[in-house]
Amino acid sequence: MITLAVILLGLVSYFTFLYTATYSEGVRSGELIKVSNKGVVFKTWEGEISQGISGAQIFTFSVLDSNDKVITDLQEFEGQYVQVNYVERYRTFPWWGDTRYFITEVKKVNSPFKIK
Repeated sequence: MITLAVILLGLVSYFTFLYTATYSEGVRSGELIKVSNKGVVFKTWEGEISQGISGAQIFTFSVLDSNDKVITDLQEFEGQYVQVNYVERYRTFPWWGDTRYFITEVKKVNSPFKIK
């Protein structure tokens, strides 16, 4: 019984850590090129930002279903230059998203590549 309790406590601690801990936080900017709700068993929100002129640098991210404002803003700003705040998690779960990067805020900004 003690061994089972230790194993159970270890599993609960591990999943609690994964749910709450973040590896890094940051800001990225680029042209929002894709936002989609995809999946067979678990529908998750996924997106991509092009961070270069040639589109060679793509930042792939996920959005939690509970973050309705971010999802709405991303759909509105698709095809435009945006700045996103994100948190990187140690791991992800299938019902969260495909990536470890989760967007927490998005805002439209002026592109530095536009010719005036």
